[in-house]
Amino acid sequence: MKYTLAALAALCIAVGAFAQEKAQRVTGKLPAKVICFICSQSGESEEEKPAGAVAYKSKTYYFCNKGEVEKFLKDPEAFIPAPVPRLAPAFTLKTPTGETVTLESLKGKLVLVDFWATWCIPCVKDMPDMQKLHTQYAAKGFTVVGISIDEEGAKKVSPFLAKSKVKFTYPILLDSSDTWKQWGVKSVPSVMLVKDGQILKHWSGKIDVKEIESSIKETLTP
Repeated sequence: MKYTLAALAALCIAVGAFAQEKAQRVTGKLPAKVICFICSQSGESEEEKPAGAVAYKSKTYYFCNKGEVEKFLKDPEAFIPAPVPRLAPAFTLKTPTGETVTLESLKGKLVLVDFWATWCIPCVKDMPDMQKLHTQYAAKGFTVVGISIDEEGAKKVSPFLAKSKVKFTYPILLDSSDTWKQWGVKSVPSVMLVKDGQILKHWSGKIDVKEIESSIKETLTP
């Protein structure tokens, strides 16, 4: 009997923990202005009146419209970046000029993978900084790799690169195989620091280049 009671007690604890993990709509008065979680994932930082909020895994997420609230309630994990460190999935992608680059070919280097798109204003704004990081630390075994998620591929990316005032010397690849999904990208810009086949850091939304550079320096230091 005591074993049955112990098993029931363990089950109750497990059920309680599961209940706490479930996304729940926040009721009651909300703050006058906050940053929308979805907007922040796209690099926006302006506070606005929230349309609703959801509590999930001990955190509260605010949204600027009710539709976002409903979507988050149904599948919160679809919006939250995967935890790190985690395995970096292999990829074989081409540049707009047809050259092939694989993750395996970058083995031994510290790699900053930048998922971006030509239509993403924050992404484009950050790219000159990505080039500066690549130039500054390339001699120390570091490289940036840009992966465009533009659905039209080279048709969009090639003209963008041709018009850019910045001449990018790091590989810029076309995501032709939904690599972004395999890598756990929920929004762009999405930047990941990779070493020895592991994603060590993952930044999304508004990117702090100084924070990224600090992590690069720290990881490159023996």
